[in-house]
Amino acid sequence: MQYLVSVLNDNTDLATSEEAAAIDAFNDKLQAEGHWVFAGGLSAPASATVIDNRNGEAVMTDGPFAETKEWIVGFWIMEAPDLDAALKLAAEGSKACNRRIEVRPFL
Repeated sequence: MQYLVSVLNDNTDLATSEEAAAIDAFNDKLQAEGHWVFAGGLSAPASATVIDNRNGEAVMTDGPFAETKEWIVGFWIMEAPDLDAALKLAAEGSKACNRRIEVRPFL
C-alpha cells in the first residue's frame, strides 16, 4: 500500500545542513529497503497559484488557498505493507527532517 507522508512546518526556513544530511540518509534507507516511491521539497506557499474552474471559467489567484499556521514543505510517497509500518517509517522521517509529519494512505 502507498502512503503520502507530508512534511509540515510553520515557517519557510529550508533544512539546515544537518537536517539535509539526515534526510538524505533517510531517503537512502527508504530506497535500500524498498519503501521509496517518490519524494520532493516544495517552494514557499507564497509561490503557489490556486485555480478554481468549477464554474466554467478558470479563476487564478496568487498565494496559498488556505489560511493556516502550517504548510506542507515537502513529502514522501512510501510503499509499506500496512499503516503501522508506514507510521514507523514516518516517525523516522520526522526525526530526520526535524518537522511534524502527516501520514495518509492512498485510496
